[in-house]
Amino acid sequence: MSNVNQIIVDTFRELADHLQYGTDARRPRIALTGMGSEHGEENAMEAAVTAARQGVDVAYIGTLCAEGVTTVAVADDEAGHRKMVELLESGAVDGAVTMHFPFPIGVSTVGRVVTPGRGKSVFLATTTGTSSTDRVEAMILNAVYGIITAKASGVADPTVGILNVDGARACETALRQLQQNGYGFRFAQSARADGGAVMRGNDVLQGTPDVLVCDSLTGNVLVKVLSAYTTGGSYEATGYGYGPGIGRGYDKLVLIISRASGAPLIANALTFAAELVRNNVFAVAAEEFARAEKAGLDDILAARRAASAAPAAAKEVVAPPKEPCTGSIPGIEVMEIEDAVKALWAEGIYAESAMGCTGPLVLVSETNLERSAAILRKAGYIG
Repeated sequence: MSNVNQIIVDTFRELADHLQYGTDARRPRIALTGMGSEHGEENAMEAAVTAARQGVDVAYIGTLCAEGVTTVAVADDEAGHRKMVELLESGAVDGAVTMHFPFPIGVSTVGRVVTPGRGKSVFLATTTGTSSTDRVEAMILNAVYGIITAKASGVADPTVGILNVDGARACETALRQLQQNGYGFRFAQSARADGGAVMRGNDVLQGTPDVLVCDSLTGNVLVKVLSAYTTGGSYEATGYGYGPGIGRGYDKLVLIISRASGAPLIANALTFAAELVRNNVFAVAAEEFARAEKAGLDDILAARRAASAAPAAAKEVVAPPKEPCTGSIPGIEVMEIEDAVKALWAEGIYAESAMGCTGPLVLVSETNLERSAAILRKAGYIG
C-alpha cells in the first residue's frame, strides 16, 4: 500500500512541476553529504526527507536510508566527499549541498538568510571563499555574485546595499562607475535618516537590501548570527545556509551549510539548490558577467589592483610543472595566500591557493606536504 501511495504522490508532484516549469521539467537531483554534522547523521536525513517532499530528488550520501530519498552508501565523511565530487563531475546530480568544500580563489558563496525584523530573505555576498585577495576588489565582485544569485532565485531586479565595513566606500565608488558605464542595477537606500547605499546594522535586521555586499569573513559571521540567534548558537535553525559558490567560469553547483546547521535550514538549502537549477544559475551568471564586463568591470578591477600595488614590483616567480595537489596547509592569512604559493614555487614546489570553510589553504602534493609546511613556517606564513 505504501508503494501505491508513493506512486500517487510522485505522479501529482510531476504534474505540479509540469504546470509550474513546463513540459520538459524534471525534479532537480541534489546530492547531500550527511556525515559530519554536529547534530548527527539523522539531522541531515530529516532534511533530505523534507526536501524530497517539496519536490527535490535527493541523493543522500551517508549510511542512513529513508523512503523517498536515494541513498548513496559510503563508509565515512571523506569517502562521502569523494563520491559527491564524482557525482557532480559525471553529471549524475545537478548540484550538491555539503558542509565543506575547497573553492578556488575567485569563487565565493552567496548566503541567504531571513532577517528577524521583517522576515525578508536577504542574499549575503559573500559568506565563504574568497573572490579576490584584495578586499575591495573582492567586494566589487561579491556585488555581481550576489546579483547573479538573487536573479537565479527569482528576484528580477535586486537592490544592492554595501555593509558599513572597511572598504565599503571604495566599493561603492567602483560600483557607481560600473552603473554609469551601463551595468544596470539599483542601489538600496538605508532605512536610517541619512539614507545612502552603505548599510548599517539596522538595515541588516530589517532586510533593507535584497543583496548585502561585504567581505566573506564578515558575511560568515552574519549568516551564523542570523541563522542561530534564537538557539544560542548551537543550532542553525533559520535561513538557507551559506549558499552556492559563484565565480567567473565556475560551473559546479555546490552549496555550503555548516556542521551546526539544523534540519530545517538544510532542507531550505536543498530547495535553494533546486531553485538555482530550475532557473539555470550558470546561464544567469554568464549573462551577468558579460553585462558587467561590457561596462568595464575588468578595467575597474585593474585600476583597483594598480592602486593597491606595492611601489616596488616583486621579482616574478614562474610556477613549476603542474602536479596533483591533494595535500593542504591551513592557517595562512588570506592577504598573504598568493605570496605563500609563490614562496613554494621559488623552491621548486608546485602549489595552488584555495579557500575552505575554515579559511585559506595552500594545496600541494602529498609528497611535498611536510617540506612545504617547513618552508612556509620558516618564512612566517604559518605558526
